Amino acid sequence: QKPILLQGHERSITQIKYNREGDLLFTVAKDPIVNVWYSVNGERLGTYNGHTGAVWCVDADWDTRHVLTGSADNSCRLWDCETGKQLALVKTSSAVRTCGFDFGGNIIMFSTDKQMGYQCFVSFFDLRDPSQIENNEPYMKIPCSDSKITSAVWGPLGEFIIAGHESGELNQFSAKSGEQLSNIKEHTKQINDIQTSRDMTMFITASKDNMAKLFDCTSLEHLKTFRTERPVNSAALSPIFDHVVLGGGQEAMDVTTTSTRIGKFEARFFHLAFEEEFGRVKGHFGPINSVAFHPDGKSYSSGGEDGYVRIHYFDPQYFEFEFEA
Repeated sequence: QKPILLQGHERSITQIKYNREGDLLFTVAKDPIVNVWYSVNGERLGTYNGHTGAVWCVDADWDTRHVLTGSADNSCRLWDCETGKQLALVKTSSAVRTCGFDFGGNIIMFSTDKQMGYQCFVSFFDLRDPSQIENNEPYMKIPCSDSKITSAVWGPLGEFIIAGHESGELNQFSAKSGEQLSNIKEHTKQINDIQTSRDMTMFITASKDNMAKLFDCTSLEHLKTFRTERPVNSAALSPIFDHVVLGGGQEAMDVTTTSTRIGKFEARFFHLAFEEEFGRVKGHFGPINSVAFHPDGKSYSSGGEDGYVRIHYFDPQYFEFEFEA
């Protein structure tokens, strides 16, 4: 089946994210545009305009009323999903690398980069208290002096966040007290992406050390490892099958030296339990920077260094094969 090609960005894609129902797909890139698309046919619904730098992260809340974006223009912005209106602007002293809504959509967290003499912080704002945004005073700010956070997600029930670092470490930070609940180091290089399973019991990490690893959300117990020969930029867990999709390829700056055929720019599918690769999907003209499964598990999307987002619907055989297995 031919993938649906979304052309709405001039620069390489940094993150793609479905809303909870999966009818909308949000895409952000190294240009200032935030796009939202209908995932069923790839029609562009609209854009959220206001950022002036590369946008690193995007998230939509539980009922898709609000959209949150973080950018290299030193701001984190809250948007009305339907109208595209900017509802809130939080200014930061360095680039915003990761952001996310908690389960209820009331609390947002974002992390800032360690750059220009500023250290890395995770900030928490409660949207029910407008004065926090107005005064730019988060109710909690956690400093991370050792190594900057490169990816972070909310844990189950919004009690803590799981943060992946440049050093390969994983931490849990309490969203109430800010204390570090646990810390492990299973990766040897930077963690590029963290995504949770549908029921939020597990999460998968993608790292520059050519591996993706599966962990238990609460205990941070390391469960599975998926090995490749190239850095992994993004990994996602299927909501209905024991399948994992990995996206990656070599570093963007080394890309010109390889052809697409041997460039290893495919999306790679692994079995969750057996850790074995069983399929690859070609298409991008460069490394894949972000992958996401549709919440119904019937399709997945990938965003690449080439600036394109591709929505792939699985063949009917894909579902038969799994149920037989």
